[in-house]
Amino acid sequence: MLRRQAARESAARTYARSLPIVPVRARGMTVEGADGRRYLDCLSGAGSLALGHNHPVALEAIRSVLDSGAPLHVLDLATPVKDAFTTALFETLPPALADRAKVQFCGPAGTDAVEAALKLTRAATGRHGLLAFSGAYHGMTEGARAASGGTPARPPAVVPGVTRLPYPYDYRCPFGVGGRQAAELSARLTANLLDDPAGGVEPPAAMLVEPVQGEGGVVPSPDEWLRRMREITAARGIPLVADEVQTGVGRTGAFWGTDHSGVVPDVMVMSKAIGGSLPLAVIVYRDDLDVWEPGAHAGTFRGNQLAMAAGTATLRYVTANRLAERAGAVGAMMLTRLRSLAAHHSCVGDVRGRGLMIGVELVDAEAERDEYGALPAAPGLAAAVRAEALRRGLIVELGGRHGAVVRLLPPLTITDEQAEAVLDRLADAIDAAERAARRDRRAADPTPCDGAQR
Repeated sequence: MLRRQAARESAARTYARSLPIVPVRARGMTVEGADGRRYLDCLSGAGSLALGHNHPVALEAIRSVLDSGAPLHVLDLATPVKDAFTTALFETLPPALADRAKVQFCGPAGTDAVEAALKLTRAATGRHGLLAFSGAYHGMTEGARAASGGTPARPPAVVPGVTRLPYPYDYRCPFGVGGRQAAELSARLTANLLDDPAGGVEPPAAMLVEPVQGEGGVVPSPDEWLRRMREITAARGIPLVADEVQTGVGRTGAFWGTDHSGVVPDVMVMSKAIGGSLPLAVIVYRDDLDVWEPGAHAGTFRGNQLAMAAGTATLRYVTANRLAERAGAVGAMMLTRLRSLAAHHSCVGDVRGRGLMIGVELVDAEAERDEYGALPAAPGLAAAVRAEALRRGLIVELGGRHGAVVRLLPPLTITDEQAEAVLDRLADAIDAAERAARRDRRAADPTPCDGAQR
């Protein structure tokens, strides 16, 4: 199957290259391959599986729709399934938004919802510019790519009017200071650019921000910084759009990533976990932005009844079982354990995250630090760690500007025992990859012993 896949599928395939397995069964956090091997899944469908694979509440919700004879394809018609989903979704929103919220069902992917948010804010404001951030990732359609920071493998779309702002990133701080000072400098720069008549910024229709940059290397935004961005945009009439595609539904230790800061966005972009493992994407926004004419934004598959049913079950289960709080507690424990690795592995440059959205940045410990104390990224070592983890039955993926951040996105249902197993397997993988790298360096540049020198 792997050979046929390589022969038949596009050269753009990604996960299939780095994770050469053939899943045939899955439950919770466990995936079984066609070869009978079992893996702990810390990818979780790139964060889509809040409850893990095939959770009983999601399966039961899907079966109930199938058994009811309800239509599966309804475009944007009202149905009991959609009404239940919308009700459950609005119950999770910040009250200040829920009281005056509108929802637009988009195409099935997060990038479709990003496109809808950009289209909405441009229509509502009559402006076209966009404020976006370095390191961002918002999807692969053209508008979403234009808002993304890009990488050599995924360059951003070149679209006039996008102003790229620095995102707070302590380990590789763009200002060289880190911490609260860096966050304040970022806010001051943003305000100055917007207020400077010669700043060269096209009047923005929106600011688009991730509460935690996921693909960008698991970089959490400081709460005070996000509040400052809210103040700056509100004072200038700029809608604040929060991309909650990966941070939503309890992932960060709060139901929505912006909840940590108390910020209420004007628009929230949602996908991944809201569909209970099935494709679903929506935007939720303030009613005064709802200026669209009928048909101004549409999509054939925006009425995914199965996803809405599974999503309703997932939203209610996460809330009833306080899984956001659970993610915060387990994530804090995992971060503490992972940070202790830095004392034993000089290749661990930084460990960061929020809730069950965790990143370990690997660096070249043999290189010189830059003038601000950071070591160069080590993407080759990170790829080796991913491979060693897979050999030990652990699925992880990479992210970050240089592809050197090992990312952990386990389901919110992870048990304490599974969390310990993940940490043990990852520590073993880092140790094995680091030893192999040292052997390779010695083989490439052998140093003669004293006797040989004499």
